Amino acid sequence: MSVKDKTAVITGGGTGIGWGIAKALATNGCRVVIAGRREDTLRLAADSFEGPPILYHRVDVADRDSVNQLLNWASEQLGQVDILVNSAGLNIKTRTMEEMQPEQWDHVLAVNATGAYNCMHAVLPQMRLRQDGVIVNVNSIAGVRASALGGVAYAASKFAMTALGTAVNNEDCRNGIRVTNLFPGEVNTPILENRPNPVSEEHKAQILQPEDFGEVVVAICGLPARANVSDIVIKPTSQSFV
Repeated sequence: MSVKDKTAVITGGGTGIGWGIAKALATNGCRVVIAGRREDTLRLAADSFEGPPILYHRVDVADRDSVNQLLNWASEQLGQVDILVNSAGLNIKTRTMEEMQPEQWDHVLAVNATGAYNCMHAVLPQMRLRQDGVIVNVNSIAGVRASALGGVAYAASKFAMTALGTAVNNEDCRNGIRVTNLFPGEVNTPILENRPNPVSEEHKAQILQPEDFGEVVVAICGLPARANVSDIVIKPTSQSFV
């Protein structure tokens, strides 16, 4: 089994883990669409890739209509969507209950949790119809173990994402659909810019890099339909806790 000639849609695909996964899938023969809020970022990423063409399309995952437009467009351009990677996500600097404002809670939950739901809701009907499909939810160790590092809203959104992935996996496995909850530890991505305390370049070099996830996801998506990787934790060797 392989991902060759399959179609993948990757939200949050212009930077970070999403971009690392996009490059690996494209290199292995997958037709790839990257999506995100900033079209200029998506265009720069796609133009920089020295390999098969990567398509891009703007999306706001918190907006259900925007997500539906993305999936419809991707299907029109490349045919059935075989792989969905939910990698869009954000965090805020004010991470304690005391500091955080209610509208910040709403925003984090809307993107991280409802955003993943919107994308899954949009793609699942076509996957059910053909009894096949893979969904990879790029979660966080914060979705397994709440800590001050991720903060209140981020942890809550990622716990919700964990439950969403597990529940849909249990429900739709009979339809040939496999959902993977991918739990990264610390990764050198733009989300670090919203840490309350600046992250040193030395620390960034020690933790995981976006490209560390590419081949792992290629392997997961290339497994036969009878095999499902339901949960996988990937953390830097320098990070002791899970």
